[in-house]
Amino acid sequence: MIFGAGFGTRMGPLTADRPKPMIPVAGRPLIDHALEQVRGFGAGRIVVNLHYKPNSIRQHLTGQDILFSEEAPDILETGGGLRAALPLLGDGPVFTMNSDAVWSGPNPLGLLADVWDPAHMDALLLCIERDRAIGHSGPGDFEIDQVGRARRGHGAVYSGLQIIKPAGLHDIPDTAFSLNRLWDRMLSDGRLYALRYPGKWCDVGTPDGIGLAEDMVKSGDV
Repeated sequence: MIFGAGFGTRMGPLTADRPKPMIPVAGRPLIDHALEQVRGFGAGRIVVNLHYKPNSIRQHLTGQDILFSEEAPDILETGGGLRAALPLLGDGPVFTMNSDAVWSGPNPLGLLADVWDPAHMDALLLCIERDRAIGHSGPGDFEIDQVGRARRGHGAVYSGLQIIKPAGLHDIPDTAFSLNRLWDRMLSDGRLYALRYPGKWCDVGTPDGIGLAEDMVKSGDV
């Protein structure tokens, strides 16, 4: 599932007439950069959720064998949005991916799939060391121990890509909520894991990220 429903408020006037996934980076909308990674892995079913200015994304992806989960009248956040899309996705586990990043390096979905161990993991997050997280100014999100188990802390940056078992979403009573709610349960059970990405990743959540991502793409530097 690719998250495409958000308002993109940090993009300022760039999202006045389009949703953030349609902002061009290196000649292509952001959502096309995400889809390049998804298709490079060979995912059999792709779902994009929609809310803000949905027709722009829908029209751009017409004819590409992509399913849409439209959130109306209210946006459902990441957890609620994933739960609403489950009838299209199936029982899981599923990949979820933000659409506001550009990657340089090995296919990130393939790396996660190679490490995924459902006997021990309820979610496997792909994280970036801060010196490889271009355009990201925060302190980091998770520390990762020697066996790959994650805990919250100012360590690696969450990339917005994961494999997750979605069954626990049905136990959350709210309609709109963050996936952090489900992660907190997994943390308590010791079943939240993370993997470090060996390439580079650029956060394109703000206008400054556009130029940084374009420079990364041009250099091909991993």
